[in-house]
Amino acid sequence: MKTKKRILVAPLDWGIGHATRCIPIIKALLSNGYEVVIAADARPMHLLSTEFPKLEIVRFTGYNIKYPKYLPMIISMVFQIPKLIYNIKKENHSLNHIIKDYKIDAVISDNRFGLYSKKVPCVFITHQLEIQSPYFTEFIKKINYKYINKFDACWVIDDKEHNLAGNLSKPNILPNNTIYIGPQSRFKYQQSEKKYDFLAIISGPEPQRKILEKGIIKALNNRKERSLIVLGKPELNNTKKIGRITIKSHLNAKELNKVILQANLIICRPGYSTIMDLEKLNSKAFFIPTPGQTEQEYLAKLFSKKKLCYYQEQHQFDFEKAIIECKNYSGFIESKKGLVDWQELFSLF
Repeated sequence: MKTKKRILVAPLDWGIGHATRCIPIIKALLSNGYEVVIAADARPMHLLSTEFPKLEIVRFTGYNIKYPKYLPMIISMVFQIPKLIYNIKKENHSLNHIIKDYKIDAVISDNRFGLYSKKVPCVFITHQLEIQSPYFTEFIKKINYKYINKFDACWVIDDKEHNLAGNLSKPNILPNNTIYIGPQSRFKYQQSEKKYDFLAIISGPEPQRKILEKGIIKALNNRKERSLIVLGKPELNNTKKIGRITIKSHLNAKELNKVILQANLIICRPGYSTIMDLEKLNSKAFFIPTPGQTEQEYLAKLFSKKKLCYYQEQHQFDFEKAIIECKNYSGFIESKKGLVDWQELFSLF
């Protein structure tokens, strides 16, 4: 006989940021007496299976959106709209079978638009209500809200008063089902001695992840400072050294938490999940946005204007200049935000 309610948690498969920010939510569910079933694929699946080896996992195909190597991002996304719509319909159909087969009582979807159902309560997680785009902004927002309103609740991973994501999470008009739940980080802050001059966290979708990896290795090679590069490949488990650079394929949450605290400067993409982690750990960062990813470009400019973090565009990457410029930026300072009342949030289930 089933005694605990079973919650399906399904992150989007664009990079691993959506999966990492689901970690504190999964932990909150478990500590409040729920059973968690994870639905994921590719790197998010590998990451979450490593963090929660005892949890049941459903292999759930992602959107498989391709990031361009040469085309402008907006043009590439326009070409992929039919595939995106097809995958949303496909995952919505698959969800009904998963609910039945795995006896699911509620669904938490991190930016997977098709995971709504009338059979059980469904929650949509996002930080991006105001999607950044150079064209068709209002049309994109209309489509975004159309899908969000199919869910019973929209949990916005930001604080309503002490806003972190800028206009992304605080548009003029909110969906009717919006609840701000504050930034969510899997990490904990503690005083630590510095061990690394530079820590590069290479993440995000291919092929841009690999392009950044090559650029960072070239920039750090033959330097006297001690550097660590984490490749964001949870499906692998290897370590190698090049001079004073240590390269690890992946670190689990506890290990990554530790090395971020031990590093003087973090080199990374300004993905929102990463930003939430850096703020939690009071870290200093140098951002290199994924080319054409308007959200990351917006966040990089936002924190540059606030004199928190220096950034460069990938095609203008100049590490020597970055080291000098970063001295003029303060880095993140964790702001005072209210605690999440998980029991109240989970009352929907």
